[in-house]
Amino acid sequence: MPETAARLRRYSYLGPAGTFTEAALKQVPEAAGMDWAPVANIGEALDDVTSGVSDAAMIAIENSIDGGVTVAQDALATVPGLRIVGEYLVPVNFVLVVRPGVRLADIRVIAAHPVAYGQCRAWLDDQVPRHQHLPSTSNVQAVVDLLASDPDSAASVDAAIAPPGIEDHYPVEVLASHLADNPDAETRFVLVSRTAAVGEPTGADKTSVVAELPNDRAGALLELLEQFATRGVNLTLLASRPIGDRMGRYRFVIDAEGHVKEERVADALLGVKRFSPRLVFLGSYPRADRVAATTQKVYGDDVFRDARDWLRGVLDGSPDAED
Repeated sequence: MPETAARLRRYSYLGPAGTFTEAALKQVPEAAGMDWAPVANIGEALDDVTSGVSDAAMIAIENSIDGGVTVAQDALATVPGLRIVGEYLVPVNFVLVVRPGVRLADIRVIAAHPVAYGQCRAWLDDQVPRHQHLPSTSNVQAVVDLLASDPDSAASVDAAIAPPGIEDHYPVEVLASHLADNPDAETRFVLVSRTAAVGEPTGADKTSVVAELPNDRAGALLELLEQFATRGVNLTLLASRPIGDRMGRYRFVIDAEGHVKEERVADALLGVKRFSPRLVFLGSYPRADRVAATTQKVYGDDVFRDARDWLRGVLDGSPDAED
């Protein structure tokens, strides 16, 4: 019996309903109508995948303002059996919500996730200059914290910073919109499943790996990066994360343009594997922006294949190989 006939496919995501992670999951066509499971944190989402409880998990991995989500990067680097199969971008903006009837002048305490709060500081300082910040564990939890507080108490939470559309899930009013200091902010999410065969290139792909330097010496990072540069592979992300065994030891999270089934990318990864004592392949998957890599002709698949055919001819003693 096919799996879909036995049970609905299950997707884990950072909940509860109304989060940016849920908005990213809504972009996955095959997830429509399936079982969506809200979880408390990224670790739980990935554990659902590795244990087989869920077929895939949607996690945030990078923000255009705050950079990499280090918890996600570290987990992907150290938890075996995971594979990135998709990438999704979600515009990040925020609204200020209150209980019905509360005015801007009434606000003294605002609940907000620290990242969201930091991205809205200019608006808050201008519009609510005397407010206090109550940190919340997520953007939606800020709304829960607001509604759970006693409005008649001296410790009452008066407002919350939340994602747009939160009023569809909770009994709150939107007092102000477009709070974010940077209107172009967006968060990059990845859909993670268990390790499986790599799909075919689409022409607009990204490949993610995690590599460790062989030793701590001058030029080691340069030699690692040269494995990509000499094959014409552009990097879209290079982030260092401490390995944790001692000071000064780092692994590097790398996103490269292209697909592992493309000759230049495959050859670059072979170079990195020879160079790095530990290389974790996280996946080759379609880019969210669908932008194809621009490469010079010398780095095309045909050129790599011709070079291998030439070498094979040299080894076989073919006279044509001397041309």
